[in-house]
Amino acid sequence: MAADILIYEGCNFFRQRLILATLSGKTVKIKKIRAKDDNPGLRDFEASFIRLLDKVTNGSKIVVSETGTCLLYQPGLLIGGNVDHDCNLKRAIGYYLEALLCLSPFTKEPLHAVLKGITNDQTDPSVDLIKLSMLPVLKRFLGTDEGLELKVSRRGAAPDGGGEVVFTCPCRQKLRPIQLTEPGKVKRIRGIAWATRVSPAIANRIVDSTRSILNKCLPDIYIYTDHHKGSQSGRSPGFGLTLVAETTNGVFLSAESASNPKGSENGVTVPEDLGKNTALLLLQEIYKGGCVDTTGQSMAALFMVLGQQDVSKLLIGQLTPYTIQYLRHIRDFLQVMFKMDVQRKDEEDTQTGGDNLLLTCVGVGYSNISKRIL
Repeated sequence: MAADILIYEGCNFFRQRLILATLSGKTVKIKKIRAKDDNPGLRDFEASFIRLLDKVTNGSKIVVSETGTCLLYQPGLLIGGNVDHDCNLKRAIGYYLEALLCLSPFTKEPLHAVLKGITNDQTDPSVDLIKLSMLPVLKRFLGTDEGLELKVSRRGAAPDGGGEVVFTCPCRQKLRPIQLTEPGKVKRIRGIAWATRVSPAIANRIVDSTRSILNKCLPDIYIYTDHHKGSQSGRSPGFGLTLVAETTNGVFLSAESASNPKGSENGVTVPEDLGKNTALLLLQEIYKGGCVDTTGQSMAALFMVLGQQDVSKLLIGQLTPYTIQYLRHIRDFLQVMFKMDVQRKDEEDTQTGGDNLLLTCVGVGYSNISKRIL
């Protein structure tokens, strides 16, 4: 039995290990979790994440040591269905949603998850970014967007949250392989400028400052203003912006920023500065190139491996440290390694600014054993 257990040390890449353990069915043991800290062991948001995994699976065995510095996770069967979860306020809803996106295609029943907490902060991907850039990537592997939806019922800024989102996803027998190697050229930019418990004029100020940068690049720009009032506005004041650039080949590249939370030592964020900085972040993302942005590349790599036993290819702009570690964990849990080729850009090529990386792998033919074949 011990030979079947994968053993890791430390709290880094906690979600990666538990997600891959759930999908592969392998038991994982994580030791020395913050063993040298003054406050050792699992944090509350990690315990909340474990509870969420327990809700979407059936028969999982979870053992935590008395000090919280050791975790044994033996995954059960992914069942999905209706899930209601209060996310810990130390991390945003996006922290939990990223995991659900990876697991939801393989559940027994279509997933209908209601998550409550912080919808937008400065650490985790916001629900807007996940909706605008990560759901289109998931759609490519599912083959359809029928039943795939992410709806913001209430918006909640950091630090007190009060937001609520509803995520629904269909389950599939198998995922499709992809050949995504041509990003195309940017044809339009869309965005959401949101504000809660502050003046509605702030969202308009964000839009004006953002357009002062992006109007120099292309004319097709539309940024929605989303101002919530009363019970729909959460418990904390805040504002922010999410931008997404869509290319002629249906590729979505995104960037976002959020204001400093109430009581922050960094002071109050100026809306005009936030708008300009977010516009520059989007241009930087476009400069990197590739067919997925930095937020979605790790999920895309995972689904390439879990696809049918066929070759999948994906062009990305630049590997993030998070994705690099994800690829290492994929090798541990699923025994798959990627072939990587640098795609050099000619000086005359004006589509992107940097060299790109072409990821190639053969899927393992992962099958959803819970879903009956029609």
